[in-house]
Amino acid sequence: MFMKPSTALGDPWPTPTLLPKISQKDGSSDYESELAVVLGRTAKNVSEAEAMDYVLGYSACNDVSSRDSQLAQSQWNFSKGFDGACPIGPTLVSKDLVPDTTKLKIRGLKNGKVMQESELDDLIFGIPQLIAFLSQSTTLPAGTIIITGTPAGVGMGRTPKERLEAGDEFRVEILPHIGTLVNVFENE
Repeated sequence: MFMKPSTALGDPWPTPTLLPKISQKDGSSDYESELAVVLGRTAKNVSEAEAMDYVLGYSACNDVSSRDSQLAQSQWNFSKGFDGACPIGPTLVSKDLVPDTTKLKIRGLKNGKVMQESELDDLIFGIPQLIAFLSQSTTLPAGTIIITGTPAGVGMGRTPKERLEAGDEFRVEILPHIGTLVNVFENE
């Protein structure tokens, strides 16, 4: 688990997602297709049984990462917290419109090619578990965004490795109900 600064939030297309200079040098920019869970109420010491009562809604998210920086140190904030590293959107879908998040499918497509594909019931930790665990030690204010983790298929885990570069388009699809986040990348 790690926290990102608010400056890491990024807009969906048509706003470009900027690749930081540090990952341009080593070519280590990577993608992670994830579900974003937005809290509608402040949560502290919440049980798994009541966790979903705190959810406002859901969106698609790309947890853009600078892998060489991530692997060179034990703290991930620097490699995942750069400006615009967490594009989210384009919509926030009410939890009332999503009957069962475990039935959602997530896909990541780089330049139209499927790189990641999974159902959300494959997550290591479910949404109620994440909210309950995080709220044990940290007050989660209304508006907190929790991203759930990514399926297999990230670029660093492929042979040969896949990297994000200027001009690439990456889509995060969370279907049904949530929609598609589109990122077009440019160098900072």
